Amino acid sequence: MATLQCRTMLDRLVGWGKCSCERECVLADSSFDIVSKIDRQEVDNALNQTVKEIGHRFDFKGTGAAISWSGQDNIEIKANSEERAGAALDVFKEKVVKRGLSLKILDAGEPKLSGKEYRMVVSLKEGIDQENAKKISKLIRDEGPKGVKAQIQGEELRVSSKKKDDLQDVITLLKGKDLDIALQFVNYR
Repeated sequence: MATLQCRTMLDRLVGWGKCSCERECVLADSSFDIVSKIDRQEVDNALNQTVKEIGHRFDFKGTGAAISWSGQDNIEIKANSEERAGAALDVFKEKVVKRGLSLKILDAGEPKLSGKEYRMVVSLKEGIDQENAKKISKLIRDEGPKGVKAQIQGEELRVSSKKKDDLQDVITLLKGKDLDIALQFVNYR
């Protein structure tokens, strides 16, 4: 149920619901934000677990397989064969899923030969780009309930409506669609 907000300070002092003046009361819109953020601590935990598992597994012995951070948004996998680099990536993906993160945050490149070892760069995808923001906004407009508004605000979207049930329907709609980015729904008011 939406709360009533009066337009003047005097109306707020007198009380909610009935205005002391003849101005109309405005229903406050409910809203939430759609974001695509990465919990870096969880990614780091998954990376550390992968390092431990690669060090202990017999099929990685002698392959020179290693995984480490390469800057803020990249993870580098090294191995002496293309298959071992792919296997290390699979172990990392398994650990990411166990930590409760979506695989949509990972953008793995192809293993490339560099000297005697193969290197693979895995980029982390964070934020909603303009193209995906427009796609999500159009999806909400076309398939969502009437009266729901979506506004693009940088790398996030603000969805607002007079009815909280409509917002729940939008969340259900977006969770049911297969989008190529991981979405979180925050600041539900």
